[in-house]
Parts: sequence; C-alpha cells; structure tokens
Amino acid sequence: MDDAPNSEHFTLTPIGHVVSDYPDKFGIPRQPGLAPAANAKLVFIAPYNDPLAVRGLEEFSHLWLSFIFHQSPDRWSPLVRPPRLGGNTKVGVFASRSTHRPNRLGLSLVKLIGIDTQKGVVLQLQGCDLVSGTPVVDIKPYLPWAESQPNAQAGFAPQTPPLVAVTFHPAALDKLTQRKDGATLHALIEQVVSQDPRPAYKQKDKASDRLYGVRLRDVDVKFCPRQTGEATTLEVMAIEPYTKQ
Repeated sequence: MDDAPNSEHFTLTPIGHVVSDYPDKFGIPRQPGLAPAANAKLVFIAPYNDPLAVRGLEEFSHLWLSFIFHQSPDRWSPLVRPPRLGGNTKVGVFASRSTHRPNRLGLSLVKLIGIDTQKGVVLQLQGCDLVSGTPVVDIKPYLPWAESQPNAQAGFAPQTPPLVAVTFHPAALDKLTQRKDGATLHALIEQVVSQDPRPAYKQKDKASDRLYGVRLRDVDVKFCPRQTGEATTLEVMAIEPYTKQ
C-alpha cells in the first residue's frame, strides 16, 4: 500500500448561490438557526438547475449546505481567536469554526421551506446564516437519526450564546409600521441584535452614545448599548433604507 500523502489538487464548482436577508457579513449570526426569521433562497445555476436533481428533496425538512467563505481572505493561520472566547484567547483553526480556513469551506444546516422548479431550481430556506452571494458547492439532506448527537461534547461552546435584551426607539418602531414586511423585519432585527454583533472587545461597554449598525434586507439598522440596572440592553435607534452599490 502506498502511504505517500496525496498532493492532488481539487477544483470545486458552485452549483448555485445564496440570496439572503444579509447583504453584508457584519452582524450575521455565527451559527445557523439562531435567527429563524432570516429567509433566504438558493438559486441553482446550469447545468445543476435541472429539476430532476432535486426530485425527492421535498421529503426532507433540513439540509446541509457546503459553501465557500468567499468574502474571507485567501489566507489562513494555525491559530485563531474565537469571538466566543472574547476575541483574545487563541485556539487551533481546526478546533474552531472560523471563516479563515485553508480552503475557506463552510457547512451550514438550514430549514427547507419550499422548492420552486418553474424556471430552473430555487430552494426557499429559513434560518440561514450566509451572506448574499455565497457560492454553494453541494447540498445533502439532514438525517437526525444519524447526525444528531445530544451527548456530544461542545468544547468551549457548550451552550447557545447568551442573548441581550433588545428595545426599539419609537422612531424605529414607526419605520417598521410603514413596511409591509414590518412584522418579520422586527423579528429579524431583534433576533440578530440580541446576539450582540459588536466586536468582542466592545461588548464590555455597558452604555454608550456610539451607534453600531447592521444591514438586514434593504435597511441599515442602528443600535447602541444602554444600562438598565445591572443589565445591558441594546436599543434600536434607527432603521433607514440603504442603496446597494
């Protein structure tokens, strides 16, 4: 048997791309399913947009998406600083889910809502954590009996990240009432901001007049930290439209 390492290079071809509620990568939840109000679709490209390729897929509720972190630098380091550890402690890149990986490959579990095969193939997804334009290289059905391990050890991330209470300034609420998608956008904003997308070193600021922003759907969402007793809350101050570049 030849034990020599295989140095062969492989080429990956995207089967489609994601169109999501996240036009910008800043603020995207760090794991799938943390913002169930986030909608997305996977648009297949030729020749993979043949409806025959997804026959039977409607029988599954969840899918694994293999994708490329296309907005991450094309370089990697053996050590990374996970935000979950405060952004200072280093761990090995293969002991993390960092986007800065040797091959920039990602894996995400999403809920399948519907399949449109009228003109090619488009999958409607929920709970997606991918920026718009993300190239997807493969999908596979999720099998809970094989892939769910409730007793598995989760290292330095044993539990769901703690959530921060979110409030809305009256002016921001007024903007939401003027939109047809106001209710779902409200839910999306609350789910994303409650995970405190500020840089880890900024999360120590309990109260500040500094505005932070995330882009969701077609709006810029501005928020700032407030001190309420011993707890820190994040108040959504403004919701303004933005123009795509």
